[in-house]
Amino acid sequence: MAIRDNGRGINTIMIGAILIIALIQLFVLVRISGEIGTNTAKNTSPVSLPVSKVSVNTSNVSYFSQNATFGQRLTNISEELSPSQLSTINSAPNSYFERAGEMLLNGEISNPIFLESANKSNQVSRLMIGGKPTVVYIGAISCVYCGESRWAMALALSRFGSFSKLYKGYSSFGDYDIPTIYWIADNYTTQSGVGYGNSYTSSYINFISADYESPIVQGFDVKPLSFFIKSAPNATYLAALSFMNNTSKFDGTPFTLWGNTILVGADAAVFGNSTPTGSTLQLTEETHSQVINQLQSESDQFSLSEYAAADVYGAYLCASLNTSNVSFCSLPAIEALQSKMNLT
Repeated sequence: MAIRDNGRGINTIMIGAILIIALIQLFVLVRISGEIGTNTAKNTSPVSLPVSKVSVNTSNVSYFSQNATFGQRLTNISEELSPSQLSTINSAPNSYFERAGEMLLNGEISNPIFLESANKSNQVSRLMIGGKPTVVYIGAISCVYCGESRWAMALALSRFGSFSKLYKGYSSFGDYDIPTIYWIADNYTTQSGVGYGNSYTSSYINFISADYESPIVQGFDVKPLSFFIKSAPNATYLAALSFMNNTSKFDGTPFTLWGNTILVGADAAVFGNSTPTGSTLQLTEETHSQVINQLQSESDQFSLSEYAAADVYGAYLCASLNTSNVSFCSLPAIEALQSKMNLT
C-alpha cells in the first residue's frame, strides 16, 4: 500500500508497506482491553502525554531564509505563538464557528470542505484513556495537507480545551512550504524521527499527536505506522498508535481519530481565499501573522473556510462525547452538521 500525502487524491507520494513486529502487538494487547470494538487503554498511574524537547540549531542552515525557492518568508521557525496569537486560537468566538457552519451547510464556502457521512468503514469504538475519549493525530512536518489542516484542527480542539503553546512551522520546501502551526518545537534538520506530544489540556478529551520529522529542504516524507509504534515514548502513546494501526486505515497523512470517527485525509483544502489552481497556493506568500490576522476576521473567506473545517472535526467529536457541557456542541450549525453526516 502506497503511503500518500493524503489530500483527496492530490500529491500522491511514496513510502512502503506497514509492518508490525509481533512482540510489540502482544505487548500492546496487554494494555488495551478487548479488540478494536472495545478498546480502552488502561493506566493505573496518571495519564502521561509528554511534550518532546528538541533543539533546533539553524545558525549554519542557509535555507532558512526569506529567499527560498517556493515560499518567500521562511522565518521564525519553531518560535512560539505570542499570547495574543495563541488567544486567537484558544478564544475564537463561537459565533465564528456558527456562521461558518451555516455557510458550509448552505454551500457558500468556496474552498472544498468534506463532509464524511458516518458509516461502517470510518466508525470505530472510542479510544478511552484515563476515562476520557481521545483525539489522535498522526502526521508529518513535511506534509502540506497536514500543514493546512493543523489550523482547523487547533481551532476545533480549542472548543474542548486550550493550548498553552503552539509553534510556527512550515511544510517542506518541496511540498509548497506553507506556514503552519506545530504542536511542539519540531526538529527540521533530523534525518528521520518522530516528535510526540503537545501542550493541550482539556476536561473532556485527550489529544495525542505525533509528527514524522525529516529535513524540510526535501519533499514530503513519512514512515509506516510501525516506525511510530516502535519509538512510542510510553504505554499511552503505544496504545493509541496501535489502536490507529489496528484500524488498517492508514493510507497517508494526516491520519486522525475524532471520538469514534477515523479520518484518512484532510477534511479541507484551505490554501487561501479560493480553491487553488495549478501550483499557486496563496498561503505560500503569507506570514504566520497574516494567517492569524485573517482568523480574527468573521468575513474573510479563508477564515470562514478554516472555521468550517473546524466545525466538521468538532461535529465528529461532539457526536461521541454525550455531554451538554461544551457550548460549541449545542450550536445549531453543529447539530445540523451532525445530522447531515449521519452522526445522530
